[in-house]
Amino acid sequence: MSTLQPKTDTNKAAMANPAEWKALGEHVALNGHQVFVIEGGDHNAPALLLIHGFPTSSWDWAPMWSVLTQHFRVIAMDMLGFGYSDKPNRRNYTIHGQADLVEAVVKHKQLQDFHVLAHDYGDTVAQELLARQNEGLGAGNWLSCCFLNGGLFPETHRALLTQKLLLSPIGGLINRLSGFSQFKKNFSSVFGETTKPTEAELLSYWDIINTHGGKHIFHNLITYIRDRKLHRQRWIKALQDSRCPVALINGSVDPVSGAHMVARYKELNCRLDYLSELADVGHYPQVEAPNSVSSEYLNFFHKVG
Repeated sequence: MSTLQPKTDTNKAAMANPAEWKALGEHVALNGHQVFVIEGGDHNAPALLLIHGFPTSSWDWAPMWSVLTQHFRVIAMDMLGFGYSDKPNRRNYTIHGQADLVEAVVKHKQLQDFHVLAHDYGDTVAQELLARQNEGLGAGNWLSCCFLNGGLFPETHRALLTQKLLLSPIGGLINRLSGFSQFKKNFSSVFGETTKPTEAELLSYWDIINTHGGKHIFHNLITYIRDRKLHRQRWIKALQDSRCPVALINGSVDPVSGAHMVARYKELNCRLDYLSELADVGHYPQVEAPNSVSSEYLNFFHKVG
């Protein structure tokens, strides 16, 4: 176990702006939708698949991109309803559907043996994909899986009030009444006290979210919280029975899924080959402490080979 205090840990100056990030990727027709996919690094290096969280996009990985692409062939995507991918205005978004889309990317990129690094909403998608791996039904072969902060267990996921309202029957109304100021307040609240996003970063997140009118579907995407409850046993069992090494790199002061989530992970005897707890870091460790997360992830990778 590793415990770090990355109060001065940042490489945000090297972070691509949204326009630069978009220019690095491409849109691919998959499962009837246009999906934004980005790839970097040596094609012959070990493959690493990145799965982002809610309500953001693959741009979350930009602070770590330059480091990861030195060691891996890195593939990231914007899931349906996120970032630069299509954003259908409907309320039947499901974790299983997103998992199907991720597997479509795996097949499109012809990934055979690869590692997975996931965050937040992406953790839940990765749990479904891991369940498929355990069943021998998944696309490709996972060599390892690393989870950043996320609601791995519905009983430890402390949803924000706004999330609860979006999930309710008045979610559409709440969504229409919310703007940048509300987003700024809620989004910043899950970061550590010394690692909060800058105004410029918040505006960039907001711009990406609103691409293709994305804000209007917040109340549709939030239904993943119900999926977590419905499929809880399947997705916990995926962690307990994982056929590949599993790591947690967790921002401890995250009010949504911080140290209390790690404690529950241990209580449930889920497979855990590597643990790093980042003191003073919140829900977005890859943005708040990218150097520390990169270092810890590489330590895990070298440990599992």
